[in-house]
Amino acid sequence: MEQIFPGIFKRKGKLYTKSLLPGRTYFNEQIFKENNIEFRQFSPYNSKFAAAIKRGLKQTGIKEGSIVLYLGSSHGYTVSFFSDIVGEKGVLFAVDVAPRVMRDLIFIAEDRKNIAPILADASHPEEYKKRILQPDFLYQDVAQRNQIEIFIKNIELLKKKSFAMLALKAKSIDISRKTEQIFDQAKSQLKKENINIIQSFTLDPYQRDHMFFLCKKY
Repeated sequence: MEQIFPGIFKRKGKLYTKSLLPGRTYFNEQIFKENNIEFRQFSPYNSKFAAAIKRGLKQTGIKEGSIVLYLGSSHGYTVSFFSDIVGEKGVLFAVDVAPRVMRDLIFIAEDRKNIAPILADASHPEEYKKRILQPDFLYQDVAQRNQIEIFIKNIELLKKKSFAMLALKAKSIDISRKTEQIFDQAKSQLKKENINIIQSFTLDPYQRDHMFFLCKKY
């Protein structure tokens, strides 16, 4: 088992995290044990973050003890792996607007005490700004038309010199336009807001019509 990023491991081309709660699984993920340590397999087909690693992500920005603001937590798949990475010293503020998926996330958070579910619209960070600690890592995966604007608003909540990631879904912005045009527009908008783009790339073949951005706030 080779550690490739803080809290993220690789074995035979597959990604893993060290399980925070050995013996517990939530998404039928595969388990691998080495030296009495349990690892959970992290699929790039189920997580844009894992897909980004497979596509050559150079930096994750998340580590043990990180304070994470996660926008678009959905059922909690990637959130559960972030929970492994930040460990007991870290915390994830997991935001989603849909009550149905929030119920699933709350179920996971009952076991994983470092997850704080927040039912809110990420378009309005003022609704939860005072309910969270200042994050040092932002991750966004929301399928809303205004996802670029959401990212720009929420990156303001970050500590300086922190990393932020955006998994941009082109078809959620405009189904009638070419994905390349939407990606170019996103780059222009982020640069206009003086957001430093360290990397940007598509997530094919793992996630179609997605562009992944690794950014840093200065």
